Amino acid sequence: MNEACRFGIEEEYFLSEAGSRGVVRKVSPAFIKAAQALFPDEVQREMLQSQIEVATPVCDSMDQARASLTALRTGLAGLALEHEMLLMACGTHPSAAWARQRATDASRYDALMRDLQMLGSRNQLCGLHVHVEVADEDERIRLMARIMPFLPLLLALSTSSPFWQGRRTGLMGYRLAAYGELPRTGLPELFTDPDDYRAYIETMVAAGAIRDASYIWWAIRPSEKHPTLELRIADSCTRLDDTLAVAALYRCLVRHLLRQPGLNADLTAASRGVATENLWRAQRYGIHGGLIDADSRSMRSVPSLVDDLVLQLAEDSAALGCEADLAACRRIASDGTSADVQLAVYEEARTRDGGQPGGLAAVVDWIASETRLDDTGWGRGEMSRRGAA
Repeated sequence: MNEACRFGIEEEYFLSEAGSRGVVRKVSPAFIKAAQALFPDEVQREMLQSQIEVATPVCDSMDQARASLTALRTGLAGLALEHEMLLMACGTHPSAAWARQRATDASRYDALMRDLQMLGSRNQLCGLHVHVEVADEDERIRLMARIMPFLPLLLALSTSSPFWQGRRTGLMGYRLAAYGELPRTGLPELFTDPDDYRAYIETMVAAGAIRDASYIWWAIRPSEKHPTLELRIADSCTRLDDTLAVAALYRCLVRHLLRQPGLNADLTAASRGVATENLWRAQRYGIHGGLIDADSRSMRSVPSLVDDLVLQLAEDSAALGCEADLAACRRIASDGTSADVQLAVYEEARTRDGGQPGGLAAVVDWIASETRLDDTGWGRGEMSRRGAA
């Protein structure tokens, strides 16, 4: 076992027009050039021009990850403002229309758009991906199955996508519902035998269905490029503290399962079925609806599940030095996720300003301000002045 559980974090962001607050249809080449000059190893394009992705270096500590993401968020947000744009960390953009999206010009994305057709344009979604190092390939594959029951809780703590196409969806995490239109998404099959997983990938590649394993977009997967198990279920977290809390929880879970090889080693089709139901409940209710506890065959609240899990992972969080970030999961479970704040901001502004447009604009401004890590009151009023200028 690799005691360090080194890790890396990838965050996807939207680029929004500062004046209209809608997503950018065609991003300025000057912005991309400046961003890649400022962060040559950390910034890359995404499939749609309205999105951009960042990746931290390989990290040994949560402090390293915090420093890296702080620099990336503040640096890119500042550049975005210089180009009349807002940088936004959220699972779905509150008001963007997918039909207006344009793909990024790149050979991989061109091929994907030809294959996915309209679904590619509708992939107007941003996620948080966390890689944790697991050196042994067979262990990565086994862990993919063994960690499955915990995935809905990780989603519940990260929900940041209550809006779609300018409307309230009624879900706290709509992103996965939209992402589910794509093939090879959702929970993985229950691959308890590493050879079975490899046979699946080899068959898919040999048949020409996919080029390689990077075209598997499950909620969790062994990375194609790195010796890591990659978490993909989480929405892009608006608040940096939430990103680090989710990353710490996942990192501790990986270490814990490595230390306890018998834990979740006997999962069945019923186990996956319960995880699938809990995944829906996390999308629908976020931290509020409760999740099924398979052991007690009862519905338990998210705060109680988080409390128990933080205690269960105490030895792992102490060993990894991430006690504070893991404990922050309790704060999210108690006080709410980005989705909760977005809905509160929307209702307050909609009532005050007399309509849906004002409510959505206020949500965009709150997300942009939090992404930028601005604690100076920058937000709605500033963007109104910029839009009127």
